[in-house]
Amino acid sequence: MSMILSASVVRVRDGLPLSASTDYDQSTGMQECRKYFKMLSKKLSQLPDRCTLKTGQYNINFISSLGVSYMMLCTENYPSVLAFCFLDELQKEFITTYNMMKTNTAIRPYCFIEFDNFIQRTKQRYNNTRSLSTKMNLADMQTEIKLRPPYQISVSELGSANGFSHVPVGEYKGTGKISAAPHQRLEPVTLPGIVSFVLSLLCGALNLIRGFHAIESLLQNEGEDFSYVIAFFLGTAACLYQCYLFVYCTGWRNAKSFLTFGLICLCNMYLYELRNLWQLFFHVTVGAFSTLQIRLRQPQGKSPDYNV
Repeated sequence: MSMILSASVVRVRDGLPLSASTDYDQSTGMQECRKYFKMLSKKLSQLPDRCTLKTGQYNINFISSLGVSYMMLCTENYPSVLAFCFLDELQKEFITTYNMMKTNTAIRPYCFIEFDNFIQRTKQRYNNTRSLSTKMNLADMQTEIKLRPPYQISVSELGSANGFSHVPVGEYKGTGKISAAPHQRLEPVTLPGIVSFVLSLLCGALNLIRGFHAIESLLQNEGEDFSYVIAFFLGTAACLYQCYLFVYCTGWRNAKSFLTFGLICLCNMYLYELRNLWQLFFHVTVGAFSTLQIRLRQPQGKSPDYNV
């Protein structure tokens, strides 16, 4: 009998499970598939946005969008078109119910476990296709899958029980090459992200203006310390680099943001005599806020032409 057995919602960047269906099947095959679920969750950010893993009598399908992946386990003879329609329905409901800020800042597993109610209802509908009350555009889905079929992950690619040894996803049929990290798209900008970007530009501009004033003072008074000029311009560079890290995806992005924030703190410590406490607090707080927004805005787990 072809049917959907279980489903789960996972955050792409770290594999944190956000919600899952309640399953009671404790068979050996199901236990093995749960291991595959965990192994796949650790590598979602490195995989294409639509994949299938065939494991004997079971298939694991998943789609990823906006930093969240929707995974499902079904029998091997369950129609692929219905499987991805099911995942697409989960995705639309989850995006409607929970905003990106909540999913990005979630810290404990299964914090959206109440979504299981929708998963169970949808699973029952798709396991009894004759009772489906809504019209699904299967023709569009069939065309989409035909033009851009799911990437097929083999069991041998899973490597050891600790995770993947290597998954060759560089070539993905229907999309060409999967972008490397430096060219990967980031998640959509949020309002707090825009605020942090503007404030970082403001701090950079303030440092730049004070730097030019320090140069003027240096030219007029030979006893002035040139190191203050360097500190102001280093602060400007650090603020602008934070803006760059927020907009573009680069290697070691999070580490760079923390180092940049450290440089901002050091510059303001050195400029302690030229700024009051409120000015120091403002610059350091903006630097910390920008670092947080860079950390929260992670690469998307999907390709640019994803439209399932």
